[in-house]
Amino acid sequence: MENNLDLFGTSSPVALVTGSGAPRLGQNVALWLAKSGFRVVVHAHRSIKSMNDFVRDCEQQGFHVHTVQGEIDDEKNACRWRDEVLDCFGRLDVLINSAAIWQPTPIDQAEPRDYWRHLSVNSFATAWLCQTMGLAMCEQATGGAIVNIGDWSTLRPYVGFTPYLISKCNIPGITSTMAIELANRNPRVRVNAILPGPVLLDHQINDAKRLQIVEHSLLKREGRPEDISRGVLFLVYSPFITGICLPIDGGRSIYAGPSSEPIAHPSCSSS
Repeated sequence: MENNLDLFGTSSPVALVTGSGAPRLGQNVALWLAKSGFRVVVHAHRSIKSMNDFVRDCEQQGFHVHTVQGEIDDEKNACRWRDEVLDCFGRLDVLINSAAIWQPTPIDQAEPRDYWRHLSVNSFATAWLCQTMGLAMCEQATGGAIVNIGDWSTLRPYVGFTPYLISKCNIPGITSTMAIELANRNPRVRVNAILPGPVLLDHQINDAKRLQIVEHSLLKREGRPEDISRGVLFLVYSPFITGICLPIDGGRSIYAGPSSEPIAHPSCSSS
């Protein structure tokens, strides 16, 4: 894909990628953005060591990387990160909302705190960051682009992850609402979402389960982080696309096994 950095009126635009400190999807997206000419702001909460390792590797490759730290659902942090990025770079062109938590929680074991925790990180934080960073983008003549990371399984929910899936079901609504709100203030601000399929499967999944997951995909393979990163860059570089949710799931959302059969997520956080 041809780099279209002129879309942002600069040869070195700035992108903030939440949850990119952990060696998971957000980190791969951050790397692809850096390789595409972006100055990247990497975020972590608990994954400080892996973030520092990633930043060191990026700097050795000549990439310009900045870091921010803190809980993703602390409303003060979003404002602090916005101010820090603007003070450091004078602009913010792209926001990738990748930070998330996911815990397997059978419905008969789910407590109110499980719902609130998932909603706080996966729903509220996404919306608040869209608002906080998006309004800053509205003040720029060149606008900006936001990409939220959802989950394909909100189209075909499965058992065992009720609080997580409910929190991720809000991503399409957040995306379309913010697309409308922000474009009404600056028509060069776009908001879209990616709905990834099974990518970076839990290391605890055995070979038989992995084979089953592959067989339930039309493309007969596991998803790779770069599959998602390509989709993110496509949306970042597409000036006439806003408000959409793009499934990148190997066809799983239209061709899958019984919806009662879960695809296990790692029991961890990407922040």
